Amino acid sequence: MRSSSIFLVLSCLVPLSLAQAGEPEQTLARLTEGLKVLTGDFEQRVFDANELLREQSSGTLALSAPRQFRWEYQQPFVQLILADGDRVWVFDPDLEQATVRQQGLEEQGNPLLALVDPDEMARQFVVGDGGQRDGLDWLVLTPRQADGAQIEAAWLGMADGNLKRMHLEDQLGQRTEIAFSNWQRNPVLAADTFRFDPPPGVDVVGDMGDDAEVFPLGD
Repeated sequence: MRSSSIFLVLSCLVPLSLAQAGEPEQTLARLTEGLKVLTGDFEQRVFDANELLREQSSGTLALSAPRQFRWEYQQPFVQLILADGDRVWVFDPDLEQATVRQQGLEEQGNPLLALVDPDEMARQFVVGDGGQRDGLDWLVLTPRQADGAQIEAAWLGMADGNLKRMHLEDQLGQRTEIAFSNWQRNPVLAADTFRFDPPPGVDVVGDMGDDAEVFPLGD
């Protein structure tokens, strides 16, 4: 269920509009100012409602304004989740399968993407002071509209002007914890960073747009 976990993550990392910045907002605004491209590493843990560790993974990510992201799991299994601005791809090389769908609002307003395109934050979240713990200054994000929200709240742990950790809790009590490292601001990326071309022999299923072909999984 790694892809569902990351879509939860990518629907709650939103920064903010400078126009209505209070102290918590200013903290995040300093991080996002002038930011168009962001890359880094992550370690992710998912706990169920009983606090049992259900999933542990790690990998790399890349974000580019306004709608592109690349979330690549490397351990314990390889999986690529990529949004090119029009479509979202989920590729499992071990299964030789890829799914594709039109990119929607759940990705457009995500907190990580909003780090490089912050306009969605003020419309979707209230930003508050989450206090200090574990050597980090925390911001808490709560959805402005509880109905239909994928998360109860998100906590962003900041230090030295960087996002270090993020904790998310969904409506069922599942908690996702992500630790970030090796951030690079506005690096030059390869031209194909946010392009996915299914390798030969890979089964593809989903909606690729008006000119799409849909390939059934299997024979």
